[in-house]
Amino acid sequence: MPSYVAYYRRSTAKQAITVEAQEETVRRFISGRGALVASYTETESGKRKDRPELLKALDHCKRTRSVLVIAKLDRLARNVAFIANLMESGIEFVAVDFPEANRLTLHILAAVAEHELRMISERTKTALQQLKSNGRRLGNPINLPHAQTLGRATQAVRANARASEIAPVIEEIRASGLRTLDEIAVALNRRGYKTARGKSWQKTTVSRALTRARSAVQ
Repeated sequence: MPSYVAYYRRSTAKQAITVEAQEETVRRFISGRGALVASYTETESGKRKDRPELLKALDHCKRTRSVLVIAKLDRLARNVAFIANLMESGIEFVAVDFPEANRLTLHILAAVAEHELRMISERTKTALQQLKSNGRRLGNPINLPHAQTLGRATQAVRANARASEIAPVIEEIRASGLRTLDEIAVALNRRGYKTARGKSWQKTTVSRALTRARSAVQ
């Protein structure tokens, strides 16, 4: 059975409860799959590349031939360069919330996240400048919901990847004579397939998956 090295991240000391949630998520994932041999917790900002605890975790993985495990994919990084450096290290890693993610998916996700953060920064500067031009007194910079925006980007990439994976299965189900969305949803659930969010299939999620899959090949 494989050994795992866990990597957790928090932005500030006030987010200790978030780290505890990550720890519980990782423990549930590893249970029955292998052993947790070490864990490292980062307190640096997600935007920074110089994360000493992550470097320690990667080194530990190399020395023990362990798998790097994280609770959420957006805990890895929010820029393309960081993801690329991680993959070049040759370390095997898995995100509990998106274990199907491959290297191409990670590059796409990182690119989307980096673009979103850049757009947020530009919108913030524009908004502050507009307020200043209107004579408004400015206090602290506007705190826009970075995590929420990144979460939406993560969900979109995950849904697109899942749609591409499930499309051949749906075609196989159709070939067996099951044609309606309800019938396809029942067949997928009977075979044990889950949606990108880990839920059972409904006719609406089947329809969305087919739409996403068609868009991906256009």
